[in-house]
Amino acid sequence: GNSRNVVEAMHAAHESQMGVVALTGRNGGKMAEVLRPADIHICVPAQSTARIQEVHILIGHVLCELVDEALVPRP
Repeated sequence: GNSRNVVEAMHAAHESQMGVVALTGRNGGKMAEVLRPADIHICVPAQSTARIQEVHILIGHVLCELVDEALVPRP
């Protein structure tokens, strides 16, 4: 949540009137400070980087499944 390039990308998105979906860990870091009320913040409140990354991978799979279901609903 503290990568300068990611925080700069968030600023660029906001300048372009785009929303942000942020996956962070611990307390969200600098990314949490930049988020606007309309943005989506998915924070894994763990201290272990490995646990945070594992949950981020799971979240990525769930989001892909939701997109698949929205595009091609199962009968």
